[in-house]
Amino acid sequence: MPESVVEPPGTGERVRDRGAVGTTSGGSPSWSRTAAMTVATAITMAGMSDLRAAVEAVMPGVRADLERLVTIPSVAFDGFDHSHVVTSAAAVADLLREAGLPDVRIVTAKGPSGKTGQPAVIGRKPAPPGAPTVLLYAHHDVQPAGDLANWDQDDPFVAVERDGRLFGRGCADDKAGVMAHVAALRAFGDDLPVGVTVFVEGEEEFGSDSLETIIAENREALAADVIVIADSGNWDVGTPGLTTSLRGLVNAYVEVRTLKQAVHSGMFGGPVPDALTALCRLLATLHDENGDVAIEGLSTGQAAPLDMPEQRLRDESGMLDGVDFIGTGRIVERIWTKPTATVLGIDAPGARESANALQPKARAKVSIRLAPGDDDKSAFEALKRHLEAHVPWGAQLDVTLDQGGNPCVIDATGPAFDAARSAFTEAWDGTAPVDMGVGGSIPFIATFQEMFPDAAILVTGVEDPDARAHGPNESLHLEEFRRVCHAEALLLRNVAEALKK
Repeated sequence: MPESVVEPPGTGERVRDRGAVGTTSGGSPSWSRTAAMTVATAITMAGMSDLRAAVEAVMPGVRADLERLVTIPSVAFDGFDHSHVVTSAAAVADLLREAGLPDVRIVTAKGPSGKTGQPAVIGRKPAPPGAPTVLLYAHHDVQPAGDLANWDQDDPFVAVERDGRLFGRGCADDKAGVMAHVAALRAFGDDLPVGVTVFVEGEEEFGSDSLETIIAENREALAADVIVIADSGNWDVGTPGLTTSLRGLVNAYVEVRTLKQAVHSGMFGGPVPDALTALCRLLATLHDENGDVAIEGLSTGQAAPLDMPEQRLRDESGMLDGVDFIGTGRIVERIWTKPTATVLGIDAPGARESANALQPKARAKVSIRLAPGDDDKSAFEALKRHLEAHVPWGAQLDVTLDQGGNPCVIDATGPAFDAARSAFTEAWDGTAPVDMGVGGSIPFIATFQEMFPDAAILVTGVEDPDARAHGPNESLHLEEFRRVCHAEALLLRNVAEALKK
């Protein structure tokens, strides 16, 4: 299929009438009133007993609004224009208001550093008498696009459809998560069977620095019987998944110093050590000869209940021919339940700009993924001890924590999980969801578990093995997205029955 900018079904004006984000006089996107009336009419025609038809009726507008959200480059990282994150929060707030939530606020808070974080959105609708309350989480910030030359489209922030997938930064992670919540709200219209709180964060990709404060300051507003976190994925296209474990994270800066200043590599090379070589030798000690992490003191989680064919992982990761896997154990255990060590970057002269000189200092950023059951504080200390024990040639060493977050394990039993499994099975036409781990990290889940210990936490999402979240050519499988939206609407219906008070 030739590449083209997506135009949803129908003309542009008709799409807006079905729920596309427009622009107010103040410059922030908003969902049109005409769209709300059109969706309400579609729901009435479908009949509330047929949620599938109701979801189908709202999907054109949902897709159009997703494409509009993708056009906002809401990157929360330092060095980027944060006005786009503010615009994105305003757009999400408008979408929630027009989806029927009467209480919508944009909130900010200060993180541990004292710096005010990026805006989050909280929208609420009280529960009907005797009904439970469900918290729906997603995030509206995205990863930087990176090198544009690696994308198969001119602009990563313009949605492009190819072969049933929607490509663009944030299409999957996590603006589709935002729109899955909006789709479920639109499908029910004014007849939500549960109380709903939608919480859309604005700096998840940047480490959720202010999230814990936001939760603490809005604890009563965010309290719920069930928490749905739409920031994960499914086992594969056609097989849904419920995430029951995630690894933790420790990111640290490692700096090595050997000289007061750079010196001539010919005049002094040989007896005088340079910092870049020392750093390379030190980083090489993070793994043993098999590729397993060699840092003593890191935990290993329990065995995974299923496995993944090696060829599938080769295909999904894009491994080159002839390259071997590293580590030992089953594939999913290496991804889900064992620690990893990755060198994310090195501060040193680039090859093109380099001179014939011994470097006085060099710095790397190292990332450790922690197995479920470990904790980030003890893991950082284990990393620091390892580096101090292995730094070569008496070089001076500094190890500084950049970011930490605990892993989590979710007890996927009880009526809320039964309701979720039933919803997913129905949305995927009889295919039951797989309980799966994820090698990535969502550290704030542990915060939710601590602050809301009685809530059932369901981790779901729209991503599939080809989504390429965080990388170039990020994409969303459109049919799976429809199933996710249908499943969330079914989940709200099922939870209303299962947790009736």
